[in-house]
Amino acid sequence: MNHTRRNFTLSAAVIALAATLSSLPARADDASDAKGVVDKATTTVHGFAADKDYASLPGMLAKARAVLVYPQIIEGGFIIGGSGGTGVLLVRDAKTGDFSSPAFYSMGGVSIGFLAGGQAAEVLLLVNSQKALDSLLSTRMKLGAGISIAVGPKGGGQGVAADIVSFSKAKGAFASLALNGQVIEVREKLNAAYYGKPASPLDILIKRSVSNPGAAALQAALKSTAR
Repeated sequence: MNHTRRNFTLSAAVIALAATLSSLPARADDASDAKGVVDKATTTVHGFAADKDYASLPGMLAKARAVLVYPQIIEGGFIIGGSGGTGVLLVRDAKTGDFSSPAFYSMGGVSIGFLAGGQAAEVLLLVNSQKALDSLLSTRMKLGAGISIAVGPKGGGQGVAADIVSFSKAKGAFASLALNGQVIEVREKLNAAYYGKPASPLDILIKRSVSNPGAAALQAALKSTAR
């Protein structure tokens, strides 16, 4: 009886501790992680802008409503492979061409097939429709589920008609990744850590009620690329 009671007490303590930890504010590590994502995203944008394989990107970015920048999406495994990464979404002002502060999002999913040795890719997702942007302002969106996605053209090819157009590169070379079925979700803790208080995608991207000067280089890189 005492043994059962001790186990119950221990279990209750563990549950209480887990609940406490889950309610804690963003950690200092979250702030560091968020800064790292923004800095890497800036490097990613510069890399795409300088690559002739993506000559169509500037014109398409200049017409997009928003852009998701993922510095690294990792895919790997055998038979069943997982994929995922963290990136940032910025909304473009149609009048000024300025980009909003970044909101943090994860992307992940499960793919079936052989993924030899794994693959790491940098990914840009151009958000072209209001429907797609509205979906991203919620907490979770699945690509391909009512939101069309297409691979951007290589070189200076013609624009592609889709809610979202993807550009990706793996090991510095053009890559055509199939992103249908990938789930995009808000990283609330990273948003809170980066802005010093809880901030929803609506606060960051539409109301623009929060900001962080550390995002200036990323915003400038996107604006100079969109032309």
